[in-house]
Amino acid sequence: MFLVQLFLPLRNNEGQPFSDRGFFDEVRAELINCFGGVTDFLRSPADGAGKHSHGKTNHDEIVIFEVITESVDRSWWAEHRKTLTRRFRQEDLIILCSVVERL
Repeated sequence: MFLVQLFLPLRNNEGQPFSDRGFFDEVRAELINCFGGVTDFLRSPADGAGKHSHGKTNHDEIVIFEVITESVDRSWWAEHRKTLTRRFRQEDLIILCSVVERL
């Protein structure tokens, strides 16, 4: 089994917050439709930080969506990441995939 995690920002690249939960509700509905379930961590935003090649550190408040799936279609996820990057007006988004074992 695989755990796929999507790290989504609460603000666009200009620092403006997304005005409503519609962006996140849409992601939730898409993931439920595709994978039958989703866990989202919307109530406690995490603080993400990353250093760019030019030395500037960027800080983002993020939320995380997770799905568990039996297989991973890498091309689908690559396209979905591009779609979400445009939708959330980002330079890039992080989606991670880990192999997990049910205990």
